[in-house]
Amino acid sequence: MTDAYIYDAVRTPRGKGKKDGTLHEVTAVRLSAVALNALKERNNLDGHAVEDVIWGNVTQVGEQGACLARSSVLYSDLDERIPGVSINRFCASGLEAVNMAANQVKGGAGDGYIAGGVESMSRVPMGMDGGAIAADPHLAMKAYFVPQGISADIIATEYGFSRDDCDAYAVESQKRAAAARADGRFKSIVPVTDQNGLVIMAEDEMIRETTMQTLGGLNPSFKAMGEAMPGFDAVALLKYPHLEKINHVHHAGNSSGIADGSAAVLIGNKEFGERHGLKPRARVKATSKVGTDPTIMLTGPVPATERVLQAAGMSFGDIDLFEVNEAFASVVLRFIQAFDADTDKVNVNGGAIAMGHPLGGTGAMILGALLDEMERSDKETGLATLCIGSGMGAATILERV
Repeated sequence: MTDAYIYDAVRTPRGKGKKDGTLHEVTAVRLSAVALNALKERNNLDGHAVEDVIWGNVTQVGEQGACLARSSVLYSDLDERIPGVSINRFCASGLEAVNMAANQVKGGAGDGYIAGGVESMSRVPMGMDGGAIAADPHLAMKAYFVPQGISADIIATEYGFSRDDCDAYAVESQKRAAAARADGRFKSIVPVTDQNGLVIMAEDEMIRETTMQTLGGLNPSFKAMGEAMPGFDAVALLKYPHLEKINHVHHAGNSSGIADGSAAVLIGNKEFGERHGLKPRARVKATSKVGTDPTIMLTGPVPATERVLQAAGMSFGDIDLFEVNEAFASVVLRFIQAFDADTDKVNVNGGAIAMGHPLGGTGAMILGALLDEMERSDKETGLATLCIGSGMGAATILERV
C-alpha cells in the first residue's frame, strides 16, 4: 500500500451555535466553501485536482441535506468535475472523512482527496433529523438508550470523577485555549467573509474567562431529565445495577458548546504532492473505528486508541501529543485515567469545552490543531480521537514527515 500524506489543513473560526452567534447568517454550504476555497487557493488546486470531496455532516436535513458535499463543491471555486459525498459518523464525521480519504489513497483509489466537515448548529439544530435510536421504542429499549449528557454523567459516576474534577478540567481548557489564541497558535484558521469580502469572523467566539467559583454556580444540565419518573437514570441503572445512583456533574460550563464551523484537509500520495509542487506535512500512519456500549456511549476514545496503536505497531508512550475531543469533561478525564496519560500532552491548546463542537467539522478541526501543535513544538507523533453518539469511537495517528 502507498503512503497517504496530509498536505494542508484549514478551518473556520468556531462561532456560537445559536441565533445570536456571529456565524448564524452563514449557511453550512457557505461555511464549507470557505474551507474548500482556502485549500484551493493555498495549494493551487486547478482543474480536476482531487478524486473526491468526502464531507462530514451530522444533521443532514434542510439546507444541510441533499448531499451537502456536492452542493459545497458547486458553491465553491472548485472544478465542477470534482464529486462530493456526505458521511455521518456523528461527532467523528470530520475525522472519519479524513480517515476514509487516507485509506482510499493508501489503497490506490485516487491520488488526492479533500476531506473534512461542517455543521451550522445555529441554523440546523441538533436532533432535527430524528433517528431510530431515540424514537423507535424497540431499539431504544434494546440499547438502553439515554441522552449523551446522561452518558457523560454515567462515566463520571462509574470512574469516580467529581463535579470539582470536571469543573477543574473545564477551567484548564479555557485557560489553554485563551493562551493559545493570544500566542497565535491556531495557524489553520481562515476568516469567514461576506459577499463583499468584509470579514465576518476571524477568531473563535466562545473562549471565555472562567473560574471554579463561576462554574460552581451552574446547575447540572441533565439532572432533571435523569431523575424524572420514570427517567433516564432508571434506564441507566438497569444497565449498571452496581451503581447506587447517577451523579449529575455536567453542565454548560464543563461540556462542549454548540457551535458553527467547518474544516478541510488535503490528503494525497507522493505523486500528488510532486504534481502540485507541495511538501507533505505529515503521514497518516494508522486509523481506527470501534463500537462500544451504547448506554455509557462516550468511552470510545479508549478502545479506539488501543486499536489504532495496535494497527500502527506502537505503544501509548510512543505518542508525543494527543487531541481528545472535549465532548464532556468526563470523556477526557476517563482517557487520561485509562492510559495514565501526562496531562501536559493532552489537548495542550484547549478544546471543545472552550471553543465549541460543530459536530460534523470537529474531527477535522482537532486533526488540524494536532498537526499545528506538532510543528510548533517540534514533536514527531500525534493521535486524535473522538467519542461518538450511540457508542462508537474513532482515532488517527499522524507522523511528521
